[in-house]
Amino acid sequence: MTLTHYLNPIKMKTQNLEDAVALTKKFTSKPSNEELLKLYGLYKQATEGDNETERPGGFDFKAAAKHNAWMNVKGKSKEEAIEQYIQFVEKISEKYI
Repeated sequence: MTLTHYLNPIKMKTQNLEDAVALTKKFTSKPSNEELLKLYGLYKQATEGDNETERPGGFDFKAAAKHNAWMNVKGKSKEEAIEQYIQFVEKISEKYI
């Protein structure tokens, strides 16, 4: 077992999107950019549905990355995006709590 298992033996379970979002606020360190973008895309898909906005232009790389992350989950139902968001938060919470 890793040190994390000894320090945090209870795996956090979330029941809904709001619980999962609250769990991310308890992270003691920042997830990787890749993980943050996945969270962003799934959250936007879960709350707003398909991205119908135009891709940001110019040198706004952060906005473009967020746009692309949301576009990567286009076509998923809100329910599927919620389930995947919850599962991903539970998975990465083991590293960040």
